[in-house]
Amino acid sequence: MKAYLILEDGTVFTGTHIGAHREIISEIVFNTSMAGYLEVLTDPSYAGQAVCMTYPLIGNYGVCREDMESSKPWPDGFIVRELSRMASNFRKDIRIQEFLEHYEIPGIAGIDTRALTKILREKGTMNGMITTNGSYDLPSILPRLKSYTTGKVVEKVTCSRKYEIKGAKALSENGPLSGQAKFVREDYENGVREMRPSMTKALNGLGKRVSLLDLGAKDNIARSLAQRGCDVTVYPALTKAEDLLSNKPDGIMLSNGPGDPKECVSIIKEIKKLYESDVPIFAICLGHQLMALATGADTFKMKYGHRGGNHPVKDLETGRVYISSQNHGYVVDMDKLDEKIAYPAFINVNDGTNEGLAYRDKNIFTVQFHPEACPGPQDSGYLFDRFIKMMEVGKNA
Repeated sequence: MKAYLILEDGTVFTGTHIGAHREIISEIVFNTSMAGYLEVLTDPSYAGQAVCMTYPLIGNYGVCREDMESSKPWPDGFIVRELSRMASNFRKDIRIQEFLEHYEIPGIAGIDTRALTKILREKGTMNGMITTNGSYDLPSILPRLKSYTTGKVVEKVTCSRKYEIKGAKALSENGPLSGQAKFVREDYENGVREMRPSMTKALNGLGKRVSLLDLGAKDNIARSLAQRGCDVTVYPALTKAEDLLSNKPDGIMLSNGPGDPKECVSIIKEIKKLYESDVPIFAICLGHQLMALATGADTFKMKYGHRGGNHPVKDLETGRVYISSQNHGYVVDMDKLDEKIAYPAFINVNDGTNEGLAYRDKNIFTVQFHPEACPGPQDSGYLFDRFIKMMEVGKNA
């Protein structure tokens, strides 16, 4: 069946329908990752967007549900050059076509994704429609595309109630083995998800207590903390600061998430209260932007954003450059940053935009990129260790 991708500038791409049989209007963005399409699809930060994968062949290793970053996919649509008809991987559960159909994600294949990406880079991110209606009326569609906004999407992707993830350290006869524990995936409504060590013994509850504010959190954030022995309590995005602080956590984690950070007015007010506490805070992506807004800084929308697993960022303290995974369309405005409150800690090597802040006289640091996403593959995982150390220092202060 033919499918059409119509952009708000009037450009029309004709391809083949994939996934669910429904029409969508969404913000069209592109991701430059060569692998990890399942992680992209299940990243809540893509809520309200349709994703174009620049790598030409998608789906060749199928879908392994164990690799999902949340309980379901979140993009409105999926755009690829070629969707693999077969999946060759001993870990796969289903083919990607079946996955898209099951979760009612429509898409289009067979278009020139390189041409689409060049349009978005030159003209900026724009809205579009994916449809199978060959008799579409362009003059009536374009005003609808231009008026589309993602709106307040954080409330749609956050958990419905708080739950716990118990920390665990996998052990062998020779001592700890980092990164060996895996999630037992359970529904959020079951209340508790635990780490299952792949080795024979686990030490639960020996680490720090972390309150994680779920703004659209990827599973690997809590997993990265739990693998370091932390007991993590995950809270819905609209949780009051007093509730986050009520169980006297050793640290607070602000997660990634979708949409315009300035839409999160009530959340920003609560984060300001967290800033005023003495609890160590580590924030990623949207959490990084919201902390900046809560302390008087500003954000703006980028022309086409950063989305992919190959973005270089520079640690301004050490001068070292790391390969990072990124997914954001907004950035903190350095021209409006009060350096009496915070100062730049990371910058993007490609375009010089801000990639992280350190806060003066506070145990707070934030990053725009995703240290939990295994780029490099372990380039920036040390930031979780820095957070653990910060909590240690804070507790002994």
